[in-house]
Amino acid sequence: MAKPDLKTYRDRMDKAVDALKSEFNGLRTGRANAGLLDPVMVEAYGSTSPLNAVAAISVPEPRMISVNVWDKGMVVSVEKAIRAAGLGLNPVVDGQTLRIPIPPLTEERRRDLAKLAGKYAEQQKIAVRNVRRDANDDLKKAEKASDISQDEQKKMETEVQKDTDAAIKRIDEALKAKEAEIMQV
Repeated sequence: MAKPDLKTYRDRMDKAVDALKSEFNGLRTGRANAGLLDPVMVEAYGSTSPLNAVAAISVPEPRMISVNVWDKGMVVSVEKAIRAAGLGLNPVVDGQTLRIPIPPLTEERRRDLAKLAGKYAEQQKIAVRNVRRDANDDLKKAEKASDISQDEQKKMETEVQKDTDAAIKRIDEALKAKEAEIMQV
């Protein structure tokens, strides 16, 4: 076994933080966000495609998402897909454009979304800790195989812990920002 490269573990931790941010984009806040429609899949030409493959999505105003469908025959499929996505959105068809008003969130719904954001953050913290565990296991194996010295192992474990702490701090900051965004009326 060769000397473990800490950069690979750092990259995996960064990916966990990035995954959290993309999960947060799908969480609805009181404000319109094109990322809200990312999970919507449309039946198009005999297969299932993401919404952004059959339409242009824009946010013309804070409480409105506009979906401009490229093919006139797809408008009904797109409307059905948005309604069926379970996002609580009701598109209004206007020719080839669907206007989707974003209703304000109730206080209870805001609290539920904040809890869900917390769950997402906790999952990614677990992922980061798993990366730390993998790194430490690999360092122990490398030390046993005499690829690195015991001092080097301790130094690298300290480095891995610093990376873990930094990743968890970024997750906490992202969660705090998302909770503030959700709770903002």
